[in-house]
Amino acid sequence: MKLPNSYYNTTSFFGSLIAGFTFLLIVFLFVITTFFTQSGNYLGLITFILLPGIFIIGLLMIPLGMILKNKREKKTGIIENRWKVIDLNKTSTRNAMIVFVTGSFIILFASSIGSYKAFHYTESVKFCGQLCHKVMNPEYTAYLQSPHARVKCVECHVGEGADWYVKSKLSGLYQVYSVLFDKYSKPIPTPISNLRPARETCEKCHWPDKFYPNKLVTIRSYIADTVNSECDITLKMKISSGISALGHAEGIHWHINPDVKIEYISRSNHKDTIPWVKYTNLETGKVTVFQDVNEPLASDKILQLQISEMDCMDCHNRPSHSFKSPSDYVDDGINKGIIPKDLQFIKQISMQVLTVRTSTTDSSLNYIKDKITSFYKDEHPDIYKAQKKSIEKAIAGIQNEFSKNSFPEMNVYNTSYANHIGHQQTKGCFRCHSGNMAAEDGTIIRNDCNLCHSIVAEKIENKLNHDVPVDSSLEFVHPVDIDKAWKEMSCSECHSELF
Repeated sequence: MKLPNSYYNTTSFFGSLIAGFTFLLIVFLFVITTFFTQSGNYLGLITFILLPGIFIIGLLMIPLGMILKNKREKKTGIIENRWKVIDLNKTSTRNAMIVFVTGSFIILFASSIGSYKAFHYTESVKFCGQLCHKVMNPEYTAYLQSPHARVKCVECHVGEGADWYVKSKLSGLYQVYSVLFDKYSKPIPTPISNLRPARETCEKCHWPDKFYPNKLVTIRSYIADTVNSECDITLKMKISSGISALGHAEGIHWHINPDVKIEYISRSNHKDTIPWVKYTNLETGKVTVFQDVNEPLASDKILQLQISEMDCMDCHNRPSHSFKSPSDYVDDGINKGIIPKDLQFIKQISMQVLTVRTSTTDSSLNYIKDKITSFYKDEHPDIYKAQKKSIEKAIAGIQNEFSKNSFPEMNVYNTSYANHIGHQQTKGCFRCHSGNMAAEDGTIIRNDCNLCHSIVAEKIENKLNHDVPVDSSLEFVHPVDIDKAWKEMSCSECHSELF
């Protein structure tokens, strides 16, 4: 096919080759990604982002070569310096027009499909969680174990609308730079400063005006003693009012009652220390300000610090990326049966082994195996001889649970991120409900466990206590005798250190 003379140059020729070859490669890979679901993590990146960029470069080389050739010929006087005349009576011009129109239609059609696929690929869980495997492995692994495992990452981290989509992709450019040049933090910091408000993400599914009834929760754990003594505690979680007609008038979700507004100031970006709380009754207009009586904020400091309005994420700050403590995930392993409960000392030796940190996951797994094996072999040879298979099963179970909650390469452990739900391993509820937050009129934010839950039954080994009246609570009995210390200090003062 005869084309205009200006097309016949090295730059345009190689541009055509690059564009043609890349286009065929895109079509081939597109077919693979469409009909084969088990494609590699990087195939989408290559197909919908990298190759289209090369394809566009090839297309741009064609007119660039033609323009440069025309300029050279004008300087040498081969052609006159005048505007081009589009004469469709000429075969070369007519062919060029056919190629241009046909090519433009194919490119526009293909690019529309490609853009659609590229958009969905960059919104996929695979793109968010597996593309940068080492960096995002802790978050991705925890996400797969979470209640939101079927919710796409972008539905929480980006949400609806083109503006937040553009913001997320622009912020992602720095993240790409950080990964390529090893500039990222270990562990990856929680994106508190640029996180979208919960009312624009969480509340799309979790409608705040919907009444959530109370529910019973049973927690089964084990003491690190000789026989792994079992402890069960059954709690009635007061998520909202006990009577549905009252809605959020009381209970845990009172904090999102539409008739109240709660604001606070935190001393740090982690929101783990709150010395100032402002409560506004939107019905009456009454405002009450609470301050930490031990460390109150000065007036000028209040003006300098950011005042935040409380929303879901202030308590549910790790809804999909929670990392359990060794004590908790060993308990889970025993409950699931992958760690034998009847293997004496297994909880005790697990706690000793799992407090040691190594530099890599492989070295940690080997350390777990070696130390537990030598513990039974050297100190309890009778158990080692009689229950060798149980010991091997326990080691495999502990390694499995460790791999889902600890990531040495990224310095991620349960202590790496504060989880504000509850109060056992972090301050959590006690950030405000410490008993030290008081207003000028003497009103305090109560330090009363029964505001959120009541103990229905508690069993330590075979001793069951369940004699409790309706709407009352048993007094908590600590599984290990620490006298009244549990009443005088927060749970996290011990549990965050030990586990």
